[in-house]
Amino acid sequence: MPNFFLAGAPKAGTTSLYHVLSQHPDIFMSPVKEPTFFAEEARAENMVPYLQATVRQQEREVREALKGGISGNSVRGVVSRWEDYVQLFAGVTHERAIGEASVTYLWSGTAVPRIVQMNPAARFLVILRNPAERAFSQYLHYVSDGHVSCSFGEHVGRSLRHDRRMSTHHPFLEFGMYGEQLERLYRLVPRAQVGVWLYEDTLRDPSAFHREVFRFLGVDESFVPNAQKRYHQMEIPRQLHVARLLKRSGAWTPLRAAVSGRWRRALKAAFYRRPGALRMGAEDRKLLCDLYCDDISKLEALLGRDLSAWKRA
Repeated sequence: MPNFFLAGAPKAGTTSLYHVLSQHPDIFMSPVKEPTFFAEEARAENMVPYLQATVRQQEREVREALKGGISGNSVRGVVSRWEDYVQLFAGVTHERAIGEASVTYLWSGTAVPRIVQMNPAARFLVILRNPAERAFSQYLHYVSDGHVSCSFGEHVGRSLRHDRRMSTHHPFLEFGMYGEQLERLYRLVPRAQVGVWLYEDTLRDPSAFHREVFRFLGVDESFVPNAQKRYHQMEIPRQLHVARLLKRSGAWTPLRAAVSGRWRRALKAAFYRRPGALRMGAEDRKLLCDLYCDDISKLEALLGRDLSAWKRA
């Protein structure tokens, strides 16, 4: 069973780290990324209706994949049954560090207590990103996938008013309340079992970051992974409402497949904005800085780090 968890935060480089960890000969990673087994909030019945069918379908697909033995890590979906979760680690042989990556665990109020009950010695890896930037990155991801077609400011406003069921609006903003979440984690787990890194630091010196993570997990830190590939490259449509309609109807994938060569490049240029064209507005940034300011102060005290840059609009 797993003895470490990549617990969050979303949109903070966790997918890249998951793939780096998967390469290490002394580490076994669950072939399903984000099984989210220990977070009861992420069960289908606790989601808004339009997500429930999708999540249950993913659960069935994971279950079928497990029957045949999953190779690689192309399958994604929530795992809700204990027997399925155990099966994720059937391939463990000699590895010393056994892990999984579910980035809702840091936010979840149920995940860590359940993990500690299973394994009190479990270690937790946490990467934290400027919460305003994290929220905007997640918004871009939603737009790219066709889940959202409104402006960032409108999405934030709706998220502030949304109920507590999981959706694209919740826990969209709550994911960034790191001080509150880390304080809760420290109450349940000794600090020596928690490794915390800032996203900015991981980008500044990725090799040093990987060595620190390997050292924290007690595996050979001299191993050099291939970390060149970038994940979740987002393509932002010019017309958000049209893109959402095409993607949610299922028409976009066959349309794209039917167009080849230079016509596909022309379609892409006409359909998508250039990278970086969509930016967070000053007013939206100020709103988020005000929202997160007190929690960032709490995080500064917990980490002994100056995070004043995160508070500036």
